[in-house]
Amino acid sequence: MTVTASILKLDYASVEKEIVDFIAKVVREPGAKGVAIGLSGGIDSAVVGALCVKALGKDKVVALLMPSEYTPEEDIADAKNLVASWGVRAHVFNISGIASQFFSSVDVEGDKVAKGNAHARLRMMTNYYVANVMKLLVAGTGDRSEDLLGFFTKYGDGGVDFLPIAHLYKTQVRALGQHLGLPDRIVEKPPSPRLWPGHLATDELPADYATLDPVLYCLFDAKMQPDVAAREAGVSRSVVDSVLRMHRESQHKRSYPLMLRPW
Repeated sequence: MTVTASILKLDYASVEKEIVDFIAKVVREPGAKGVAIGLSGGIDSAVVGALCVKALGKDKVVALLMPSEYTPEEDIADAKNLVASWGVRAHVFNISGIASQFFSSVDVEGDKVAKGNAHARLRMMTNYYVANVMKLLVAGTGDRSEDLLGFFTKYGDGGVDFLPIAHLYKTQVRALGQHLGLPDRIVEKPPSPRLWPGHLATDELPADYATLDPVLYCLFDAKMQPDVAAREAGVSRSVVDSVLRMHRESQHKRSYPLMLRPW
């Protein structure tokens, strides 16, 4: 069996039940009234949204659509169609005006990455404002591939209360989306944070997730040495080295802030 086949060989009905039970418990224990979720029209947020509705019911899920000038119309349409199909409450906040006012008020010129991260953090603030007002928890949409690579914004999309799919690789999340009956156009959509014009995940990654997930599995689950991981995953050693570098340099995103005297 190939590495890819091993990754995808899951009982997705059992995966669904495990996550649904987890969401229900996480929300029930602190007495929260439900969840807020930033809905982008992409696969990760669509899967998390669908699972939250299954776990809590539509009345306890609030979807937040937070487009900017970089958000394609089709993403907004996909998110609105999901909201309609689930029957959940939704709010649309266009963050372009907030971002523009922020950048005009800060006397430091940033590059596209810094400005993109600021957009992600504005979305986090919006999530938490609504969650605070409505006494909700913020559901995170990050997956294991993004976590291991550090491909998320610290205190942006990484700023959440719980992560229902952080144990699943991107390819597994797509398969779970198919199992849940999500539209093919969402399941198959190329991943993108949409933080600047034309932004795609592959602009910043050494390969697409179909290629990277076997590498990640070999390195971090099977604990293979780099040369072995490259051979088993069918990639060059340079791809493996890039993955290891990204993981090493993003360790701060996965850790509590450094302290002089840890507890």
